[in-house]
Amino acid sequence: MSSPVLPHQQPVFESGQLPSQMKAALFYEPNDVRYEETAVPTLGPGEILIKVESALTCGTDVKCYRRGHPVLLKNFPSPFGHEFAGTVVKIYDDDEETCRFQVGDRVVAANSAPCYQCFYCRKGQTNLCDNLDLLNGAYAEYIRVPAQIARYNTYAIPDYVPFEVAAFSEPLAVCLHGLEQARVMPGDRVAVMGLGPIGQLMVRAAKLKGAHVTAIARNADKLALARNFGQADAQVNLTEFATEFEGDEAIRQQFTREGRGFDVVIEAIGRPETWERAVRLVRKGGMVNLFGGCPGGSTVTLDTRRLHYDEVKLVSSFHHTPHHFKSALELLSTGKIDPRPLITDILPMSSFETALQRVEAGQAMKIVLKNTF
Repeated sequence: MSSPVLPHQQPVFESGQLPSQMKAALFYEPNDVRYEETAVPTLGPGEILIKVESALTCGTDVKCYRRGHPVLLKNFPSPFGHEFAGTVVKIYDDDEETCRFQVGDRVVAANSAPCYQCFYCRKGQTNLCDNLDLLNGAYAEYIRVPAQIARYNTYAIPDYVPFEVAAFSEPLAVCLHGLEQARVMPGDRVAVMGLGPIGQLMVRAAKLKGAHVTAIARNADKLALARNFGQADAQVNLTEFATEFEGDEAIRQQFTREGRGFDVVIEAIGRPETWERAVRLVRKGGMVNLFGGCPGGSTVTLDTRRLHYDEVKLVSSFHHTPHHFKSALELLSTGKIDPRPLITDILPMSSFETALQRVEAGQAMKIVLKNTF
């Protein structure tokens, strides 16, 4: 997949009176998301209003578009989209002297922030916060950032970082959390199964940790992208093996030390059969991160003898934390990870539905949606 040439973006801020109405994508029900006029959000204490400069498509948004979501989409019609960066255009009046930001600041906001008060926050598991404040509404001209997110998980973007690059902070933060859960260390032989945007970022981030990374998928273009963008050390095209079990043995023999299996396997697909395959590919004492979320009600069959006597460790990882979000922005800002090869196209915000359909059909990796086009 080739990526479009993106011009460097200077800070954009339109001074003067804000409009009372805006265009936004609103979710009514599965397969019914409308781009229509709605009121510009009003602010409460601690909140800020951001003009969306760049938003990104995401696989989660595709799933929400088709099936809805019990957590992200509650009140209807519901704002839609969650990966974005933009410019602060309003601060709640009483907060102007105490707010961390000023009107005109270029910022990226996470789609959640923990409360730091509940049981899980006190345990340091802030991604599991009982009061996780989730944010949707990136596919719009303006988005209101709740006080909890504005306070704990919104960050200034350096002037030299394009908005569309900063918007990758959220998906990259999810990957950094996943790699931490998997305890990836320098020199580890790591397999990444599934090479969508998250898998591609996983490959690149694992390489930065000093791992030897094998990218596994069925699509030759995605494997080439993993080699060129992710700097994967090896690529495995699963279509080249007659049967699944033949492939498992061949992969272990060809790509791991003495055919023992990988130190770490990260499953970034979200299917029961690939969860099972990930366990077959890991070595004794190795780690499997069941990162990809399977459909609700799914079950898997695992060899209990292998888990017990080979001491295979299974973990999963959900979402991200402010620590990982901040670390992601730093990697993007320093250029250690440049995500622009993952961008397939740039479209106006009004074309969000076309963008999601292209992602769903496998015709795009990430599409940037912009209000100023």
